Amino acid sequence: MDNVVRLQDRVDDGELVQRAQRGDLDAKRQLFQRYVALASAIAFRLTGHDSDLEDIVQDSFIAAFAGLDRLAEPAAFRGWLASIVTRTAIATLRKRKLLSRLGLLRREPVQLELLTGPGAPADVVTELRAVYAALESFPAEERVTLLLRRYDQLSLEQIAEQTGTSLATVKRRLVRAEARLHKHFATSDKPGKP
Repeated sequence: MDNVVRLQDRVDDGELVQRAQRGDLDAKRQLFQRYVALASAIAFRLTGHDSDLEDIVQDSFIAAFAGLDRLAEPAAFRGWLASIVTRTAIATLRKRKLLSRLGLLRREPVQLELLTGPGAPADVVTELRAVYAALESFPAEERVTLLLRRYDQLSLEQIAEQTGTSLATVKRRLVRAEARLHKHFATSDKPGKP
């Protein structure tokens, strides 16, 4: 088994994608195994909950495998999958917000113990809790843009690529999200600034 795993790790994404595009189920399995942790991490950071995590990851891989023939650069699978997960998370956040407004969904607290390490300073955990609480009221696109910029430290160009939007749209969303966050902390009794 170790030889199979080591051989699998030597096969690059481009080759696996090309094989998967030809219908090779083992190649799809290998891509899934290689990137399921990445997809889960992205989805969790953007939503702050694990209640929808499996659905987001599953839906993202289903969309990726269904659309493999549209992936022009097979070696770019990682980034392409990240953009699919991001857009799926945005759709989930929108749905969650709508269901909450209709009274059909109870808000769940953000699971900070999973977002931070066990040794995270108390002030960082408090600040992160306050930021995620504020983000609950943000439009999904602004929330995701802000998290991708601040938490994942992505460039504006990378955010545009991952969200499938223009650079100008990313800039507008980031400015609006920063303004909302500033207003939230300026008018709230919560200590600390993000």
